[in-house]
Amino acid sequence: MIFETSSRLPDFPWDKLAPYKQKAAEHPDGIVDLSIGSPVDPVPELVKKALADAADAPSYPTTLGTSASRQAAVDWMARRLDVTGVDPQSGVLPVIGTKELIMMLPTLLGIGAGDTVLIPDLAYPTYEAGAALARATSVPVADPTTYDGPVRVAYLNSPRNPSGEITSADDLRRAVEWARANEVLLVSDECYTEFGWDEKPVSVLHPDVSGGSFDNLLAVHSLSKRSNLAGYRGGFVAGDPTVVTELLVVRKHAGLMVPSPIQAAMAAAFADDVHVEEQRARYLRRRAVLRDALTDAGWEITLSNGGLYLWASHPSYDAYGSVGALADRGILVAPGAFYGAAGERHVRVALTGTDERIDSAVKRLQE
Repeated sequence: MIFETSSRLPDFPWDKLAPYKQKAAEHPDGIVDLSIGSPVDPVPELVKKALADAADAPSYPTTLGTSASRQAAVDWMARRLDVTGVDPQSGVLPVIGTKELIMMLPTLLGIGAGDTVLIPDLAYPTYEAGAALARATSVPVADPTTYDGPVRVAYLNSPRNPSGEITSADDLRRAVEWARANEVLLVSDECYTEFGWDEKPVSVLHPDVSGGSFDNLLAVHSLSKRSNLAGYRGGFVAGDPTVVTELLVVRKHAGLMVPSPIQAAMAAAFADDVHVEEQRARYLRRRAVLRDALTDAGWEITLSNGGLYLWASHPSYDAYGSVGALADRGILVAPGAFYGAAGERHVRVALTGTDERIDSAVKRLQE
């Protein structure tokens, strides 16, 4: 018996880092792994308490989610993103981590062979993989509005993984107008929106961008980064009620439900901003010392205006050359080539190391 779904998917890129990881691990002071943006700081106490208090959950949750988790998401968007008017009943849906949603979105919406999905030219690999799973064609573009041809879905990501680039409100507005004129679903992945450094990210659902209408728009938000809840797998999608309702109906059949205790934790996390400001301060400090150390050691930092990464290049190396040079110092980073041809001379350096590991990386770069 042969199953070949995996043959349609791109290679899993992280497997290519194995020899560099082994090399970095040989450093006398151990590896400093800055290759993956996986949080290392503590889960907020109020979130752990909410999870524990909701632990007695013998019944099935609903795909729609609890009213508390949906209202907390709506309130957070209004408070932090100035996005108002989202109906907590029909305009927002909890998801089992946003990677799951992005991977499954084309399939859930019936997009398939012969359909085109636009992805950023520097992109998180799951956009491409999700299109491939649905047998659709993905096309990397610097600007979706310049694409000539029929499109079903176009992804945006701001602040962008891997480069940290923040899309301006003007460019977002132009993309919204293009999507509506061409009957395209515009999906904005905004999981790093709480981490704008040199400028403030704007949601695609912001009234200055959307014109007060959510037609043709979805925004995707995650708790993994803002609240150190990558291990909890909680997020939500919001926007066009017609599309959200379609996702709800199909997800019901698939049994895609966020566990009730996780929804309680989500509600507590979205209701609190104090822990986010504390986390922002941690990342800002790590960003500053790493940026200075890399620059002094000959790397150039470009973009990197938001998100949890530094986008670095060195005149002497291509992407894998830079990975190797840093692995020699016991520092593991991700080659920009993972994210598209536009990253062939860059590396992505994550800020998600403990203060002790970040300081160790800085010391090695200075030596």
